[in-house]
Amino acid sequence: MILAAGLGTRLRPLTDDRPKALVTVAGRTLLEIALLRLRAFGVRDVVVNVHHHAVMIVEYLKANSNFGMNIEISREEELLDTGGGLKNAASFFLDSAASAQEPFLLHNVDVLSNLDLARLAAFHTEHAALATLAVQDRATLRYLLFDESGRLCGRRAGLSGEPELVRPARQAQALAFSGIHVLSPLIFEKMREQGAFSIVDAYLRLAAQGEKIVAFRADDCYWRDLGRPESLVQAARDLAKGKLSMG
Repeated sequence: MILAAGLGTRLRPLTDDRPKALVTVAGRTLLEIALLRLRAFGVRDVVVNVHHHAVMIVEYLKANSNFGMNIEISREEELLDTGGGLKNAASFFLDSAASAQEPFLLHNVDVLSNLDLARLAAFHTEHAALATLAVQDRATLRYLLFDESGRLCGRRAGLSGEPELVRPARQAQALAFSGIHVLSPLIFEKMREQGAFSIVDAYLRLAAQGEKIVAFRADDCYWRDLGRPESLVQAARDLAKGKLSMG
């Protein structure tokens, strides 16, 4: 699933007349980049949630023949945030006995990365986790905290914020979440939150209850948040220098 429903307020004025997903980097939309990345790893079935300028995304996908993929649209009349958006799309993941057993990938549309998604998926399966979060040791405004075994145990705001622990940890490590995660479909029966809510809030509640939510270290991969105009400019430079391929 690609999370593409946001307003893209940090990208204004670029998003005044288009959804964030259709903002371009080096001639390609953020949505195309994300889809091609997934397709390169063998993903063929995708859900895209939409809200802001939703019709434009639907028409764009149709005009591009869904980039050769099977794409379903999850519409949000009101913005539901990351957790609410996922929960709203539950039926797409639970419509058959087979899909209800298979882990799935959740990917922010405004993230550019060369993360090995196959390794992430394999790690998730090997650790029998409810959710596996790709994280990095880098500076961020919001950290997630993980214990010595790599399980989620809290969060912290910035470098000097007070740690908010939901589980005891002898030594919590602060890591930055990449916006890329693999989840078990069991997550749907465990999300008690309603309406609009952050998936991270749900993760923290579930971690406090003993659910296995683990870190996948992706320190060696390229990663950039494309939520600001200056980030788009830098990403285009990185692509021109061959730091990564868009697929």
